[in-house]
Amino acid sequence: MPHPTILRGLVERYAELSEDPGRAGALEDISYTLCVSTGTRTVEDALAVAESYLDEVRADGTPAGQPLAGDAADPGTVILTA
Repeated sequence: MPHPTILRGLVERYAELSEDPGRAGALEDISYTLCVSTGTRTVEDALAVAESYLDEVRADGTPAGQPLAGDAADPGTVILTA
């Protein structure tokens, strides 16, 4: 899967292009890119997979519910004090 920011951009671009009948070629290109990016064969499946994936991850790519690096709840965090 591409980074969530990239995937979100692809979905938004698809939505923009789907409203403009004069941009059929660009819509076909973005549809293909969405399918390749999500490992699907139809744009409907690609959008469903993208939506599901984006619901599960934060913008930085970490799974929702997982502490962010540097959070006090993250056991791998090193806190330096003076």
